[in-house]
Amino acid sequence: MFLKNFVLLCSLVLHTGADGQYAPMKPITVKISPWQTRQALILTPENISKGKKYPLLICFHGRSIAGHDLSKIFRQGVARQIHEGKKIEAVNPKDNKKYEFIVVAPLAESWSFAPQDVEPMLDDILKNYPVDPSRVYLTGYSAGGWSVESAKTHSKTLSKRIAACVTMSPPILDSPYLKRYKLAADENIHTWYFAGAQDGYFLKNARSYVDSTNRYKPGLTRFYRI
Repeated sequence: MFLKNFVLLCSLVLHTGADGQYAPMKPITVKISPWQTRQALILTPENISKGKKYPLLICFHGRSIAGHDLSKIFRQGVARQIHEGKKIEAVNPKDNKKYEFIVVAPLAESWSFAPQDVEPMLDDILKNYPVDPSRVYLTGYSAGGWSVESAKTHSKTLSKRIAACVTMSPPILDSPYLKRYKLAADENIHTWYFAGAQDGYFLKNARSYVDSTNRYKPGLTRFYRI
């Protein structure tokens, strides 16, 4: 009996320690198909109000983060800011209300996430957490920027589910996706683009996405050289 209780206690300590290394985020799994899951980290508001729905921010990592080591997600982007103690919240200037976010940072096994993965992922998150489905936001860096751009131009069904995006240093999309920015324009997906002022490759890619959007609806994008 003593041995059984000792083993149980050890397993609890190990589990707590594993979760603690990701604080204030927590490790979860998210579905990318009916048969496949991927590791992810999640941040939820400290005091979730019963019946309240929260905006969702999904953060896609760059290629160097891909693999099986969940702690690598803290090396860049929003997850890094959270790990450094920054609050992921915003005050709406129209109503002066503070909005707290549910933040999910999924880990791809290679590259980043294909657009086909994003809709099942959204379904899974909305099923398990109090997310406002009208306020789903995507952000991504490098390969993760590719995930953002390909998701919002993949299909009308998926485009309808995305409220706005922030894309940083994105690779180029395949040509069929470049021809589908009318989907993003029709669904009014506002996007901010960021790229290094000295990096011609990413600047050119970001500019092509801005131009592809402006063709259908000027004013939906902002472009920042940093």
